[in-house]
Amino acid sequence: MGTAVLQQTEIRVSSTDAQKIWELSVQATGQQVGETSVIADLLLDMPQDVRKGLLAFADGTSQGGYILLRGLKIGTVPPTPEVHGSGLLGEHPTSGTLRLVADLVGSLIGYEDEKNGALLHDVHPVKGEETRIENSGSIAFDFHTENVHHPLRPDFLGLLCLRQDHEGVGATRVASAREARALLTEQQLDVLRSPRFNSAYPTSFARNIAGPRPSAGPHPVFFGQEPELFMRFNSHNTTAVDAEGTEALQALSQALESVCKDVVLAPGDLVLVDNHIAAHGRSSFTPRYDGSDRWLRRCYSLRGVPRWAELMTSQRRVIPRLADINGIL
Repeated sequence: MGTAVLQQTEIRVSSTDAQKIWELSVQATGQQVGETSVIADLLLDMPQDVRKGLLAFADGTSQGGYILLRGLKIGTVPPTPEVHGSGLLGEHPTSGTLRLVADLVGSLIGYEDEKNGALLHDVHPVKGEETRIENSGSIAFDFHTENVHHPLRPDFLGLLCLRQDHEGVGATRVASAREARALLTEQQLDVLRSPRFNSAYPTSFARNIAGPRPSAGPHPVFFGQEPELFMRFNSHNTTAVDAEGTEALQALSQALESVCKDVVLAPGDLVLVDNHIAAHGRSSFTPRYDGSDRWLRRCYSLRGVPRWAELMTSQRRVIPRLADINGIL
């Protein structure tokens, strides 16, 4: 049997297709970062149901803003790391899986300002950082657009689960602007469309910046023509310049909570989020730091990397430092 596509939000990958993707992932993992022709050939060999489902999702017409692949192979996984940047999975086939998915819907990218330009990120708790609002924490992480401050924000965010938390309660929370819109008044929508909001750099981009975190803006929170509405918002970092804007942000947060889908990922599940349609977050969980904690792998995908940005970067597929591109976009 082939892979079943359900309601355009979930793709259940058959065992045959999962094996095929695994074999392609092994090949993709062995390719150099700059290699594109071989990856393009591998993408053509992706199982058709998976390929068609992801490409349909990537066209930007999704209402929910996410699609879930269930049943991917992840192979043998070592104990969950205890520190940042362990590099345990550099040549692991799941690196190829994420690259294939990212390159199918766009291009796999990283950011020079974040994690030294790493293209793939390990998302797991780090002892002592439980309350950090980033991927090393374990407290609840409210709704946010990934890299909300950045002019070249990812178009898509992929999260592949290698291991659940011990209690199986840690969820990736996804909330669509297009679904939340119906719960807002026309006046609130008008306010959210106006450029009266600023977004501070997330802590992952500001670890080495002395003093207060810089911010980007003013910018609107909602943009685009309905029904193709888009959003730029981080509940932790986006603030308004006036009271009316603050009230609109509060209403948006409540609306997003009302339409939120809690996606509990099991090993082999990959959720792909449209970063302009849906905000995402994380529920809280309790780490034990025993090698069996929750562990996801993250990738970013951008549909169009400007040529000038490619030529400015010191690493292939890595967006240059903000200090070098501020004011260009």
